[in-house]
Order: sequence, then structure tokens, then C-alpha cells
Amino acid sequence: MVGRKTVCLRQLADGRRKDTVRFNRFFRNPRVTVDALLEGWGAQAREACVDRHVLAIQDSSDINFRTTPEQRRGLGEIGKGVGRGLVLHAMLAVDAETKGCLGLVSGRIWTRKGRRTTPHGKRPLSDKESERWFSTAEAAKGVLAKAATVTVVADRESDIYAEWARVPEPGFHLLTRARRDRRTAGGGHLSTASLTPAGTAEIELAARSGRPARIARLTARFGRVSLKRPDNVLEKDLPKAVEVSLVEVSEPDPPLGATPILWRLLTTHEIADAAMAWRIVEWYRARWTIEQLFRTLKKQGLQLEDSQLTTADGLIKLTAIATRAACTTLQLVQARDGVSGQLAGIVFTPEEIHTLKALVPRLEGATAKQKNPHPPDTLAWAAWIIAKLGGWDGYASSTPPGPITFRNGLEYFKAIAYGHTIRDV
Repeated sequence: MVGRKTVCLRQLADGRRKDTVRFNRFFRNPRVTVDALLEGWGAQAREACVDRHVLAIQDSSDINFRTTPEQRRGLGEIGKGVGRGLVLHAMLAVDAETKGCLGLVSGRIWTRKGRRTTPHGKRPLSDKESERWFSTAEAAKGVLAKAATVTVVADRESDIYAEWARVPEPGFHLLTRARRDRRTAGGGHLSTASLTPAGTAEIELAARSGRPARIARLTARFGRVSLKRPDNVLEKDLPKAVEVSLVEVSEPDPPLGATPILWRLLTTHEIADAAMAWRIVEWYRARWTIEQLFRTLKKQGLQLEDSQLTTADGLIKLTAIATRAACTTLQLVQARDGVSGQLAGIVFTPEEIHTLKALVPRLEGATAKQKNPHPPDTLAWAAWIIAKLGGWDGYASSTPPGPITFRNGLEYFKAIAYGHTIRDV
């Protein structure tokens, strides 16, 4: 999938019917379980995260597959009920310092079986889809046990009181944008908390639906708050209050016609000064990495939603495998600047690394500017080779290679690597 940039089984089988049949048998095999595929997600991150401060970023995305009223493919409703598909919830490990992707940690994939008749507010957390934020964070504790520090980062949907009360541990923190203006112990709200000014900073905002990319001048304040347990929580064993840190980020002078930024970031980290407050903002902004993962998985990459598999069970398994392939592609794109310092072995097999080494003399030029500038056996070193195969000229002054260049280079490389394995036949 990484090499071909597709999940189409016929293309992966190179048009060979027997291989297409094998792929379909694999997805229909009851011994190939989704749980085992998801457990395999964490194998790479488990070792890559040792002794690092890891941002464990989690989010959900709807996977919309084409269906007809006659052929629903066993898929349930997604979004506002106008489409059919799967819900993918993933957690991605990112280095807090370099922002390099370290691999997938954990997650869930499911299709809805129908609409619930019991109102959302009358169901316990264990019987709600929102339980995924809690269980995925708990699963991360085992996968990331060797990390120096873990900060689970998520957006507003994960702002659940039970998560604040039960998940944090020494060295295992939460960082979430508040869903609403929460009530605080003592009768106030987040908006009325007494906070310390942290100054201003200019931050580049990525483009999103309804908002073009722009530079925003933001103001921050920080302090400690005590979150009051909501009255409608069914889990009455939770503490009546939980103390956390709050960083409020606002945009006093937005551009004409733009919606001003207002983030209330809640975290279990202690914030002693303005520098730490802005560090919290930086960690929250790293959440964009998982949006890039979803884009790589869909239209801008593997085109998962175009799959023709006919059953929900097969599509769930395909999504589990494709998400891992999308993560590998994302790592390769990120590695091009050499900042992460990751080894090529997290993406390529030993045989493929041997092939990469054989290609270097053919791809390097005579001048220093045309040499591979990265240490051998690193992911950046491998990415330079793949980018060259994909048509990049190798000059630092040129536009950096993007996903399309890497797709072309990987497809070319996979053919070379196969040929290299049979060079003595």
C-alpha cells in the first residue's frame, strides 16, 4: 500500500487474479481479527518512544464508502446520517520536541449497528461512543510505558469529566481544549477564572474548512482551576472536583471577517511561567499531525474510501492496515528534513535498506550539494533516496519533495528492491 499509494486489491496484486483471490481470502479469514491488527499498530511506537516526551494525539474520522439503498455493504450511518461507512479512532505518537511522527499507538474501528433509543444523557460512559477517548488513553499506558513523559492531546470532543478524574498518572498527562465554559468549584466558570498574563505571540494557523491559512497574533493567560463535577454525570463515584491548569488563548484583533481565536486549553501539567504556557499551546497545535494522517488515508493519499470490498468486516480490516500504511507515508514525508533522527528500520526491511545503500552511488552527484546529507541508515537518508527516485533534483534550494514525489519514488523503489532480491537468480 505504501509503495503503490492505493488500497485497490487488483492494483496491489498487479492484475494477477490468484493474488487478488489471496488478498480477499485474507480479509475474509476469521482468524485475521481487527483486534490483532490494531495491536500491531503499537509495535513500532513502543520502541521508538523510549525515553522521549511523547505527544499521544488522538482523534476520530468518518470513512465514507459509496453505497446504494440496495447494497449497504453492512455499513452503518456516519456524520449526520447522510452517509454510510466506518468510524476510525486513532492515536498517533509524536515527539514533543521535534514533532516527528513516531508511529501509531492504539485505536478503534467500528460501524454503527443502528440508532440508540436510550437518550445519550441516560447512558453510562461505558455505553457511549465517547468511551473511546478514555479506553484509547488507557491502552496507551501499556504501549508507551518506556516513554519519559506522555501527554495525551485531543480536541474538544474528548473533554470528558471522567477522563480528567481517572486517566492522569505521574508522567502521564492530558491536554485537551475545553468543550464549553465549564463550571468551576466555588461557583465560577473558566471564563471568570483569575489568570496570569503570558504575553503575546504570532502563530501560523493552518487552513481548515471555512478558514484560510493565516498568521494570528494571539494573547495568552494561565492559572490553576478546579473543575466542578457536572450534575448530570451518572458515575457518582467520581470526585466532586478535579484541579487542572488552564491556558486561555485569544485573538484580540482578528482580520476583518475572520472568527477570532478563543482556545481554553486544560491540562494536568503544572504551568509555572509564561514560557510553559506557550509550550502548552505549541503541544496542542501539534494535533494537526493526526489531521495529516487522515488526509493521507483518504483522497490525498491511499484513497481508502474508493475501496470496492463488499463487507463491513473486510472494510474494517482494510482500514486497520491502510491506517498503518498512511502512518508510514507520513513518516517518510516528515523525515525529509532530518530533524526527527529516526532510523530507516521503522519503515524499511533489512533487505530494502541493503537495496537503498546500493542505489546511493547512482543517485549522488559529483558536487557536495548533490550528496545525501543525512547519516546512513536514518529515515531522512532513506527519504532522500526515495525522493530522488521520484524525480526530486536533490538541491536544498528546491521545493521540498511532497507526498506525490514520495509516492512515485516508492513505487519505483519497490520494483527495484524486488529486482535486487533476485539479482543472482
